[in-house]
Amino acid sequence: MKNSKKKILIVEDDPTFLLLLKTWCQKNEYVPVAVSTVEAARQEVTKNPIDLIITDLRLPDSDGIMYLTWLKDQRIEIPVIMLTHYADIQTAVAAIKLGAFDFMEKPVNHLILKEKVEAALNSKQNADDEKQKVEHSEALSFKHNKQETVVGNSLVAKEMYEHIMLVAPTDLSVLVFGETGTGKEHIAKLIHEQSKRNQSPFIAVDCGVLSKELAASELFGHIKGSFTSAISDKVGVFEEANGGTVFFDEIGNLPYDVQIQLLRTLQERKIRKVGSAKEIAIDIRLICASNEDLAKAVKEGTFREDLFHRLQEFTIEVPALRDRKEDIELFSNFFREQANRELSKKIEQISSDTVAILKQHSWSGNLRELKNTIRRAVLFATGNTLLPEHLPLFSKEKNEDISVLFNEKEEKQRILSALQKSGGNKTIAAKMLNIDRKTLYNKMHSYGIEVG
Repeated sequence: MKNSKKKILIVEDDPTFLLLLKTWCQKNEYVPVAVSTVEAARQEVTKNPIDLIITDLRLPDSDGIMYLTWLKDQRIEIPVIMLTHYADIQTAVAAIKLGAFDFMEKPVNHLILKEKVEAALNSKQNADDEKQKVEHSEALSFKHNKQETVVGNSLVAKEMYEHIMLVAPTDLSVLVFGETGTGKEHIAKLIHEQSKRNQSPFIAVDCGVLSKELAASELFGHIKGSFTSAISDKVGVFEEANGGTVFFDEIGNLPYDVQIQLLRTLQERKIRKVGSAKEIAIDIRLICASNEDLAKAVKEGTFREDLFHRLQEFTIEVPALRDRKEDIELFSNFFREQANRELSKKIEQISSDTVAILKQHSWSGNLRELKNTIRRAVLFATGNTLLPEHLPLFSKEKNEDISVLFNEKEEKQRILSALQKSGGNKTIAAKMLNIDRKTLYNKMHSYGIEVG
């Protein structure tokens, strides 16, 4: 890589250290641009092309974290290496979350700095190339399990995508927050597949089914005869996933005693099988998911605070579907194509009226609910287009926080249509409308519908 034209902005208020960095840049054929305040650094990146920023954390008029925040708000995509005398993991993680490429403690080793500068400049070039590809695409997507998986066009979806691409190449532990049905395990798989561990196993663990008695055996393995039912040696999750990624779903359900064992494993990077005195070195990346407030669980004493801080080196929040309604049509068509393959159907499109109804629904079950709704609609559709009559009846009785989607005339017509298609069988009609029999009877009575 020819680096003679690469411009590096140095933000440093210590004159001696600033001179050292300028000299280092010149010796390595970079073009240094030196400023001593955040305000001057802001002006520089808005006026002139800059390839890389090296900034001190502590500055006279602000700090490096605030500068990173400003860069992110302005959508200025320049790699940043942060330097400080006051390095600590929390500051490093904060910097990385805000988009810093790397974090170094003073005094700086010049050989390491050179490696990081070259890596940052290469990352910028790769990011520029990737951005050009994305701009030609209607929606951001991944190749996931050999199938294209839609991420979305909304701002919250794009921000989540950026966070995934930022953290995936690292070995930071990731905590994924999101409501039920938002696809937290899917996000974990995306992180794994975009990481350097993608040729090694990805193993998911449902913490809700891990009992206190069997958890140690499941996670760490056991040797034959270590307890009554141990009739043979067992390889645990950590050993099986060695070199890859372990995903703990609903980590808040992990038994308290097992939390202690997990923390020890993460700190020592070693496991010991049940009944064995031998320690086994492991190399895994941990991703956890939760739909509950773990900070609240810490206060209530059901989740260890030290484990909580160890797990949340980097957090990703998966948005609820109601907060990304501009993605509903995109996902609906994606699920329509999936359902076509699964059900051997040929539904070619979704009508605009149907899309409008889908966008009005609150989707308390998020993507999982939408997928099931579209699959059901595809199953019942007879033409080549999904119409409102193919959707379930999103009733107020079924979900009181949902706005009424149909006026009385439309709702009555849909009930009559379902009863006609079912031959007057109320049980089948209720299933077609995705409501229970009691709700159907109440609505029939309300609309004066009688079936002989």
